[in-house]
Amino acid sequence: MATAVVDEVAAARGAMTPLPYRVVRTQQENHDNWTLELEPVDGAIEPLAPGQFTMLYSFGVGEVPISTSGDLEHNGTTIVHTIRAVGAVTNALCAAQPGDVIGVRGPFGNTWPVEAAHGRDLVVVGGGVGLPPLRPIVYHALNHRSDFERVVVLYGGRTPDDLLFTDELAAWAKEIDVDITVDAAGKDWTGKVGVVTKLIPPAQFDPETAVCYVVGPEIMMRFTALALLARGITPDRIWISMERTMRCGVGLCGHCQLGPTLICRDGPVYRWDELAPFLEVPEL
Repeated sequence: MATAVVDEVAAARGAMTPLPYRVVRTQQENHDNWTLELEPVDGAIEPLAPGQFTMLYSFGVGEVPISTSGDLEHNGTTIVHTIRAVGAVTNALCAAQPGDVIGVRGPFGNTWPVEAAHGRDLVVVGGGVGLPPLRPIVYHALNHRSDFERVVVLYGGRTPDDLLFTDELAAWAKEIDVDITVDAAGKDWTGKVGVVTKLIPPAQFDPETAVCYVVGPEIMMRFTALALLARGITPDRIWISMERTMRCGVGLCGHCQLGPTLICRDGPVYRWDELAPFLEVPEL
């Protein structure tokens, strides 16, 4: 094989080897989500950027792709991931205790285009467990508040019990615009009820310049993009983060293919007009 091909194969093989990370602390966010803070056993951390993900490996169980969810400028020597317990691997990871060791591969993928929003209104729209991948962007905006005009966070959950980071959301609301809704609620809920797209028409941002980052279920992202387009946001200023069944993280296995793109290699962050035609095709 040519030297370049040999080097590429060697790099891919290296990326397939999980490194040991120790659980520093855990935080239960709601009934089925936990946040894990991890530090490398050997003391060397691979820096992550907003929007990237790692493959987290529970030894003897398996591994899953999880986006970074921490304050990347103030985490120091640790990385932070928020995980929903929905299967064997994620249940094992969520059950980890401080001192336990898990495997970490990565980071993988591209990043949110932070600079694209500098000097503009920044709009963040999260649905359910879509908020954790957006959390680093919110931290960045809070850490560099003067780089942005208005910062708007719109967040929706199925029920009040499904909402994440509720204390943080309340703290953020003192510095930036935060609006929250739930699909269904009991009599104790005093906030808004309805899908998250209902928060977009009244939201205070300039559609002529605003840059929007969206994460959630695919159907939610489709309707959110349509609502943003209706407000006057152009498709090149709407960015989404995709999720597919990722196995390798380096574009070798093909499990995460969507049309002509491999999510782990080319994404997970995409401009809306790049993926809109493929998201309209059922079962693709």
